[in-house]
Amino acid sequence: MVVFESSWLLLPQVHSLPSDKSGEDTNQSFNIIPMTMFCCRVDDQTELRLIDRQHSEELFKLLDANRDHIRRWHPWVDVIRTTAAVERAITSWQQQYTNNRGFYSGIWYQGRFCGVINHLNVDWANRWTALGYWLDAGHQGKGIMTACCRTMIDHSFNVWKLNRITIECATENARSRAIPERLGFKLEGIAREIEWVHDRHVDHAMYSLLRSEYKNQLLQNSPEKPSQPT
Repeated sequence: MVVFESSWLLLPQVHSLPSDKSGEDTNQSFNIIPMTMFCCRVDDQTELRLIDRQHSEELFKLLDANRDHIRRWHPWVDVIRTTAAVERAITSWQQQYTNNRGFYSGIWYQGRFCGVINHLNVDWANRWTALGYWLDAGHQGKGIMTACCRTMIDHSFNVWKLNRITIECATENARSRAIPERLGFKLEGIAREIEWVHDRHVDHAMYSLLRSEYKNQLLQNSPEKPSQPT
């Protein structure tokens, strides 16, 4: 069970959205986003916190210590060379949040900031989102990112009532690809030479999970009817 410790704030704008096939009214769920003090416990050792300007220095130190590790698949790290650059990035993330297009969460494991997971965008009209993530090299192999992705997936389907979540990774990025595969995403195909990484174009593996597939997973993994997160 996922526990969201924050309050939820009704947005001023109204999304005109249909009910799902079960007849459930989805409009109220679409009109809520977490407040600034958002904090979500993933498990006993891990939590997600909404990234704010107060995290600028800590985030820069994390990026700088993992520059070579992150750079292999995320060339954007080359433009983040100062704390001021991190602050500018956070400002853009906050604008995305204000525009109700998703949010960037820091990952804390045993009280230590170790990574980021985020929505690349939320398409409310078509009820889908894309997830992105990266993790400190020293924290890999512990199941942290898989657990965090599962929490974001639970929230997207159970609270926001989205219909589709996508994850795309460079085809050669085996660690990143293992996460959607472990979580039951389906490989839709390969987007050829879609991203320029340093000195070459790389292909992306395109994964997706539908709300109906997610519900089936819950039914298969539990002998009881799955309860809604509180």
